[in-house]
Amino acid sequence: MMSLYEKAEGTFGYRRLTLHMRRHTQKTINRKRVQHLMKIKGIQSVIRRKKKKYEHSTPQQVAENLLNRKFQAEAPNQKWVTDVTEFKYGNGQKAYLSAILDLHDKTIISYVLGHSNNNPLVFKTLKLALQAAPGSKPMLHSDRGFQYTSLYFKQMLDEAKMTQSMSRVGRCIDNGPMESFWGTLKCEKYYLHKYQTFGQLKQDIEDYIHFYNYERLQAKLNGLSPMEFRTKAA
Repeated sequence: MMSLYEKAEGTFGYRRLTLHMRRHTQKTINRKRVQHLMKIKGIQSVIRRKKKKYEHSTPQQVAENLLNRKFQAEAPNQKWVTDVTEFKYGNGQKAYLSAILDLHDKTIISYVLGHSNNNPLVFKTLKLALQAAPGSKPMLHSDRGFQYTSLYFKQMLDEAKMTQSMSRVGRCIDNGPMESFWGTLKCEKYYLHKYQTFGQLKQDIEDYIHFYNYERLQAKLNGLSPMEFRTKAA
């Protein structure tokens, strides 16, 4: 069985393996037996895996789409957008990056890379943003992820006197600038490398965000970097 599995480079599931084993041995082989043996060996098809079933939780609170795709801001710290994206490294291990972007100058105000997509990841990102821009009271736009719909997150925004805005269900374009940044980061850095450790991934993300903020020139910012445009506005 293992030789067939390896020859197919792990693309065979238990059904196809059973067919090939029957042909090879000319014996009646029960596919449930093959499935059981694959579980014992800890192998499975690298394609067509069963999708995990997630239970949709009821949001504790939601906000209207106040941003309404108006992605321009007249000054820094008027409109922020935020999101979390996933990266892979090592042997299928995952890391999650949470970030906040200012729509005025496209600067990444704060970011946190962690091992889990959880509340602390998002809450810390907001705390760092408020530390980086003390006294600011921007609108913060996000999707309807469980972190952003939590009562504690709303409490944090209320204490900072910030306005909350959320994308409509299934409308990624409502948070277009954040999605655009994720695409840029992954195309210009992440997809170009293979990462074996969390540390390697973290270092490259930190280096890229510094490059993006301070050195990457943008035509829409009059040929300046985000931080140059931000400093000039200030």
